[in-house]
Amino acid sequence: MSAVPEARRPRPVRVATVPFATPYLDAVLPAGVVRVGPEASPSPWLDADHLLAHAADVDVLHLHGGFDHLTVPEMEAWTAAVRRSGVPLVVTVHDLLPRESAEGTLLPARHRNHLRALLATAEVVLTLTPGAADEIADRFGRTAIVVAHPSLAPPTPGVGRETRLVGLHLGRLGPQVHDPLGLVRATLSGAVSGGGRLRVDVHPDVDLAARLPELLELAEGGQLEVARSWEAGPAGWVRHLQELHVSVLPWWGGSHSDWVELCRDAGTRAVVPAGGWQGQQWSDVVLYGNDPRAGLDGASLTSAVVAALTRPAPGRVDHAWRSEQRAAVRRLHAQVYEQVAADQVPA
Repeated sequence: MSAVPEARRPRPVRVATVPFATPYLDAVLPAGVVRVGPEASPSPWLDADHLLAHAADVDVLHLHGGFDHLTVPEMEAWTAAVRRSGVPLVVTVHDLLPRESAEGTLLPARHRNHLRALLATAEVVLTLTPGAADEIADRFGRTAIVVAHPSLAPPTPGVGRETRLVGLHLGRLGPQVHDPLGLVRATLSGAVSGGGRLRVDVHPDVDLAARLPELLELAEGGQLEVARSWEAGPAGWVRHLQELHVSVLPWWGGSHSDWVELCRDAGTRAVVPAGGWQGQQWSDVVLYGNDPRAGLDGASLTSAVVAALTRPAPGRVDHAWRSEQRAAVRRLHAQVYEQVAADQVPA
């Protein structure tokens, strides 16, 4: 058998992903794809001059996020540069609602205009749930391919669950954790009513005495446990969640959630805000009211925690099925990349 001449060998598809790397991107990226850097934040690929200067270095541009810092005119200029560059754009819509800035502001009009410009330019649109795809069609007139959110990490063998232990991780008490004391009190009420107990985790760097002294008072009174944790990656978070019967997601406003998938990998029931499409990611979630317009519905959170504790535990995770699901997601991405890259080849 003669060797294939170098010029005729198929070259791996070169993809510039924005952002460069996240656990989700690592999970969906096909093995044969070359991911093109540099690794920086914000991504240099969001700079029109960089894109036009380096267009020959990539075959596909895949945008997942990391563009919230752009103004509407800057986004319109960038999408115009994408069209001039000839590099096909693939967009995965993770968030149909804006995420809050570090200053705690919501900019729905800007986010909507960002999406309008991006989806008018994209060769292919992906999203994670049928509900999000329907919303994209209604709002922007684009058909989105629904691709499942893949597994992010397997569970750690030998880590057991404490029955009726409820976990509420407040992280750094950032802008998306609104009314943290209300969250704590409503979750505590549900945990006690459901015959369980509550553990509240906070990032080790947070000064709780200054930020949330009431939490320390509740812990000193024996009503709940306070822990300090922040895991380095998905495997650590899955191990953390394996110890819990129920995990409450405090962050509002998200359309989709990695946390739901981490709970799924851990076999831990998730209680999540009802504002987005997170309930379609996994059937074993319980929803409660918490969104940017109405705020926290403490009574619904209490009821959701009780329901989560008193239902039968989620079934054991089918790891073989989750592995095949991730392989299928990667195959779909590979097909999209190959197709849009081939469409750009001159006849």
